[in-house]
Amino acid sequence: MAFESLTKRLQDAMSKLRRKGKVTEADVKEMMREIRLALLEADVNLQVVKEFTKNVRERAVGAEVLESLSPAQQVVKIVDEELTKMLGSETAELIKSPKIPTVIMMVGLQGAGKTTFTGKLANHLIKNEKARPLLIAGDVYRPAAIDQLKVLGEQLKVPVFEMGTEVSPVEIVRQGMEVAREKRNDYVLIDTAGRLHIDETLMDELKQIKEIAQPNEILLVVDAMTGQDAVTVADSFNQQLGITGVIITKLDGDTRGGAALSIRSVTGAPIKFTGTGEKLTDLEVFHPDRMSSRILGMGDLLTLIEKAQQDYDEKKAEELARKMKENSFDFNDFIEQLDQVMSMGPLEDLMKMIPGMSTMPGIENLKVDPKQIARQRAIVMSMTPQERENPDLLNPSRRRRIAAGSGNSVVEVNRMIKQFKEAQKMMKQMTNGNFNMPGMDQMFGGGIKGKLGKMAMNRMIKKNKKKKKKKRK
Repeated sequence: MAFESLTKRLQDAMSKLRRKGKVTEADVKEMMREIRLALLEADVNLQVVKEFTKNVRERAVGAEVLESLSPAQQVVKIVDEELTKMLGSETAELIKSPKIPTVIMMVGLQGAGKTTFTGKLANHLIKNEKARPLLIAGDVYRPAAIDQLKVLGEQLKVPVFEMGTEVSPVEIVRQGMEVAREKRNDYVLIDTAGRLHIDETLMDELKQIKEIAQPNEILLVVDAMTGQDAVTVADSFNQQLGITGVIITKLDGDTRGGAALSIRSVTGAPIKFTGTGEKLTDLEVFHPDRMSSRILGMGDLLTLIEKAQQDYDEKKAEELARKMKENSFDFNDFIEQLDQVMSMGPLEDLMKMIPGMSTMPGIENLKVDPKQIARQRAIVMSMTPQERENPDLLNPSRRRRIAAGSGNSVVEVNRMIKQFKEAQKMMKQMTNGNFNMPGMDQMFGGGIKGKLGKMAMNRMIKKNKKKKKKKRK
């Protein structure tokens, strides 16, 4: 994730405070100095940093905090709340038109990822709203843009309206809107051209497209790696077009990412989505409170749960629960669960969403090699159906046969069987109600067993329930 270095710096700054029984104004001042440096190093806008540190300091040095039983936890809570506020406080949903179609226009510099995001958003709308979108190819200047959008349309089985590169984008959008009304598409997603810099020609063209399409949303797509220029670009687009939301792409890269987060404070436009990879499914709704928790290294259980809900088959989950209870979890289940988990994204990213995990030593170096997963699959596929269902049959001679059949050594086969048995043991512990995990106690200084941890978890779960109720209505 883009904020790993920022997370580490903030954790280091706050861990010194957690170790103290009583906290003084001098301690808070020292911590704020460390946080200020961490935010500036992460490329967060200077004015945003000043405002953030001022707010935290004013709240943290109050008598109510310093004289409380656990001042360190109170200060961490304040940092979390102020960071959430800086990121936008509430989750911003897409603005919908009362009558179809809802029009969404993508703008931004060249190379920010507008075309890819257009495909990802179409996929998101199809999956979550059973939408019937039309994509309009309005970028006639980048030779591959139209072809790229058509390929994405084919993958999603979504129509793409294009008229080649010789027609003006304004005319393409005009005719595309007529087709959408005629075909009664409920969403129109317009992919527009970008430049390597902002110029008058580009802005005039975008203003004309805006006038014709009357978009409900103008989403500015920003590359997380752009640095401080991202803030200037966002401010310019906002002043001339009036953006309604921001999309941060390439958030999975090894980048500081702080400048992108400054955009919310500078423009007032909420961050609506983040791109976390190249696949069409690598799109996340931006939740300020969850992102704050991630940046502070406190995990993001709700996103993890939502990912599991999206990717897990309910009947299979019930079957697994039954097998766990009966302790009949076998190698077929092991591979099935491995596939389900891998479909949710890189395992190292998922683990960091578990509260307390990001504070574990060496977690930042954890990388799961897809080749290793493939080797484990080969080992299981080299077993007979009886061996998969009854691992106790795996004596030394059978293990040698499996090693030869899967192209692995006997040592690797033994290691994999040991891992399976450990997974079996963990499943048994979970069904017996034992959820203790190493590192959990680091969350908020008190773990999920701590008061503050429980408060935060309850707050997130209540919020999630409210959103679900709203959707039902």
